[in-house]
Amino acid sequence: MTRCRYWKLTIDEVEKLTYDTSKVLLWEIKCTREPEEDAIFIGVFLYRNGTPFDYTPIKGITFYYNNIERKEVPEITKFLKKKFGGKDMEKGERVFLKDSKEIYSGKEIAELAKELESKFNTKAVITIEFLDISEKEQKDAGLPEEKLLPIPTK
Repeated sequence: MTRCRYWKLTIDEVEKLTYDTSKVLLWEIKCTREPEEDAIFIGVFLYRNGTPFDYTPIKGITFYYNNIERKEVPEITKFLKKKFGGKDMEKGERVFLKDSKEIYSGKEIAELAKELESKFNTKAVITIEFLDISEKEQKDAGLPEEKLLPIPTK
């Protein structure tokens, strides 16, 4: 089982990708507000196998936040719940949308990133991790080789 991660992808790059969605292990959209050094950001992500909530994996979209005013968190939750549904559960600086709709295609991820940028005045950067995707499949999907981070495995 080989894993590879593509990071620092732009919305335009992700929108054009044509990979097999069953090979996506996780994706993340990190939305940062200027100035970047203030570390104000929202991260929206999805782990195919669920995100740990204590010791139990929760299926569905999750987001985390850093240096975001507390009053903004319900607005972010409402936006994501309207799009994907799910039951919101909060733990620390993370909000889980349990059993929400799951998306995996480049087009859907890019569309969400655009909406997050617009709605929350941020700049999005995307990471996608794949499981068992061959070099040929990576090339055919249009994944940019220069943004590949191989993940060492046993």
